[in-house]
Amino acid sequence: MDVDTHALFAPIVINGHSLKNRLSVAPMTRVTANEDGRPSETMTRYYERFARGGFGTVITEGIYTDQAFSQGYLHQPGMTDEAQANAWRPVVSGIKAHGAFAIAQMMHAGAISQGNRFRHGTVGPSAIQPKGVQMTLYHGKDRYALPAEITDEQIADAISGFADSAARAIEVAGFDAIEIHGANGYLLDQFLTNYANNRADRWGGATENRVRLILETFKAVRAKISAKTPVGVRISQGKVNDYHHKWAGAERDAEIIFGSLADAGADFIHVTEFEAWKPAFAVGGPSLMHLAKRYAPGATIFANGGLHDIKQAVAALEDGADIVTIGRGALANPDFPRRLFERGALKDFDPAILGPVANIKETELAM
Repeated sequence: MDVDTHALFAPIVINGHSLKNRLSVAPMTRVTANEDGRPSETMTRYYERFARGGFGTVITEGIYTDQAFSQGYLHQPGMTDEAQANAWRPVVSGIKAHGAFAIAQMMHAGAISQGNRFRHGTVGPSAIQPKGVQMTLYHGKDRYALPAEITDEQIADAISGFADSAARAIEVAGFDAIEIHGANGYLLDQFLTNYANNRADRWGGATENRVRLILETFKAVRAKISAKTPVGVRISQGKVNDYHHKWAGAERDAEIIFGSLADAGADFIHVTEFEAWKPAFAVGGPSLMHLAKRYAPGATIFANGGLHDIKQAVAALEDGADIVTIGRGALANPDFPRRLFERGALKDFDPAILGPVANIKETELAM
């Protein structure tokens, strides 16, 4: 390997917390919780091995936040009560035992929920059927349901669910930080998406209105937990059901979205694209991570998307990213940082790991 990787192993401080390197596990849905939303012993072993392998940060899969409409998948973990929160404690302990920083990702699936034990039917910003079809990797089938338009009261409940679950994640489960999932087509991103949100109230219309739910959720979470606890937001253009979506307002939308998160006080912003280094909009233009750093210069920027490619990971640190998050590369190499540090060979990702359902396999835990 002829790439200088020293920059990937430099420590970084986020809101007073020191992270030992610039390598993080990306959040990845694995549908391996118990049916009641409590994390399983298999999940404890799964997450610990990333920390043992040298990752400085581990971000969980999306955790559902209320016992109404937030759950997106069968066997998805939750943080909606003390039982679920307490069940996360062994997972967090396993991560921290190896000096890694543990981030809980809070998620509301909204209109693209495909498995919810609490409710029949879904809600979204508007009564518009989502694009695409459900994901079979996560027990899905057929088209997404036509959602009901979420009411102001339900919006308030959803915001409270994020805040209350974040508090449990920190105070009961012992996580170090919170990531609010505002990306990939889930509820908060649905409000941000022009074709999914045709509301005429304060939640719809201009980008400044459509980003409001993300900001109000961030503020509610921030108010519920210690000011010393880092809180960030994940942002994307593409979605699990609309891979190639681009913001209609292009860089102006990026300025509004990232600038408003900076103004709100986000400690970090986690941007994800299929290939993080590519132009976000016009050919030859800046990447999304570059725009995030430009318009939110005070926030730590996490970047995701094909960065298991070492040259691209190092280059990302020169293009706006402060931390790179690894998905496929981490699944193939749970000890990715250690292999990189020791100049060892990295295994290629085998998609069979995730099939036919993306639950955690015993063969993975033996890697």
